Amino acid sequence: MIKPNFFILYVDSPESSARFYADLFGSPAIEASATFAMFALGSGLMLGLWSKHTVEPRGADIGVAGEVAFSVAEKSLVESTYQAWVAKGLAILQAPVEMDFGYTFVALDPDGHRLRVFASSDA
Repeated sequence: MIKPNFFILYVDSPESSARFYADLFGSPAIEASATFAMFALGSGLMLGLWSKHTVEPRGADIGVAGEVAFSVAEKSLVESTYQAWVAKGLAILQAPVEMDFGYTFVALDPDGHRLRVFASSDA
């Protein structure tokens, strides 16, 4: 069985998106060029940022927003992350709220991809 270990977001500018995510993650990209950047996220998981202007094959779905989810251990970490991201100037799509799966908020990256932070209801 194969398991996913690499996710790619199509972005307008990999260089500026890499700066955004480096600041968000607190660590630099492990690879960066004008058309692609890559981050090692732990446990073998990788995040790629590929220029939507150079991705191949081209398709109508290029630039469709996605969501990156960050699971945290408790509600207080949702709150502190929310406050930190507001202070950084991230656009907030959804303020912290209790939902059926847990406590969560959603911010946006510069390309409109959703950044969801949540503490599971089981936490």
